[in-house]
Amino acid sequence: MKEVSIIGLDLAKNVFQVHGAGSDGSVSFRKKIPRTKLIEFFSSVPVCIVAMEACGASHHWAREIGALGHKVRLIAPIYVKPFVKRNKNDAADAEAISEAASRPTMRFVAVKSVEQQAAGMTLKIRDLLVRQRTQTINALRGHMAEYGIVAPNGPVHVARLAQSIDSRDQRLPSTVIDLCSMLLGHIASLGEKIALLEKEIRERARHDETAKRLMTIPGIGVICATALQALAPAAESFRRGRDFAAWLGLTPRQKSSGGKVQLGATTKMGQRDLRRLLICGAVAVVRWARRKGAPEGSWLARMLARKPPLLVAVALANRTARIAWALMAKGGVYRLPEPKPA
Repeated sequence: MKEVSIIGLDLAKNVFQVHGAGSDGSVSFRKKIPRTKLIEFFSSVPVCIVAMEACGASHHWAREIGALGHKVRLIAPIYVKPFVKRNKNDAADAEAISEAASRPTMRFVAVKSVEQQAAGMTLKIRDLLVRQRTQTINALRGHMAEYGIVAPNGPVHVARLAQSIDSRDQRLPSTVIDLCSMLLGHIASLGEKIALLEKEIRERARHDETAKRLMTIPGIGVICATALQALAPAAESFRRGRDFAAWLGLTPRQKSSGGKVQLGATTKMGQRDLRRLLICGAVAVVRWARRKGAPEGSWLARMLARKPPLLVAVALANRTARIAWALMAKGGVYRLPEPKPA
């Protein structure tokens, strides 16, 4: 085996493809390795850089391979694609990963710890259960509307539908009552599971100093603060707050050329769940400001005076993301800025 500097690893379920490259970029080896022998293979090769695409299983393999002394680099798949030559196959993918990792300006994904992944799993399962509860409530509302029994949107109005079922409304056949009772039981079961997960999330946030500091920012609550801790890379991965906001997809898309700057809509790239939570929090802040009034001379008051509310909410989410990065990177708590004179 020739001297190897970088190994590109194309992840799979059972058979993995590896591509070894020397310091000059020459091919050292190409191999297919079964899953059961992957760790044995990396134990036998000299310490080097091991690169792979960031995906669901990549953090596990990064921790396992990193424990052997190798320097692990995770790359977003979108940055690997330009290096694939002609036809796509496992060998070409592994070579492209190796070549992408050798670029001095390449951006890498931070490897998550087991605790981070567990916290992220809690949030994602909660989101899944909330979606399932919403689907079941909508199904119940739709079926009962066919019999002239209607209720507004939202979980709080399920009690109105349950009352009609419990009282065995004459408009509902017995079969429909039994089926709707089944849906009500499923909704109640999902609600209990969601409540247990939210209790765990609140408990984790109560013992986390960074989460408590993030919750001092208007528009960031327990779930958003915990999600920032679990789903976002380390604050040191970004040079400034704008880079973090751009990673979240809250900055305008650029289409600039010839020295002429052209900005479009927000990119909507990066972590979708974090972006959604930040925008939902910003919408709540904007609604409160429109109802109660924003502090005179504040940034929010000036924006609401000349821009549509939804646009202001997205801009506020961008601003909140930058503040959150500053608190995670430099410490401290949020302090209300001094309003500018009119």
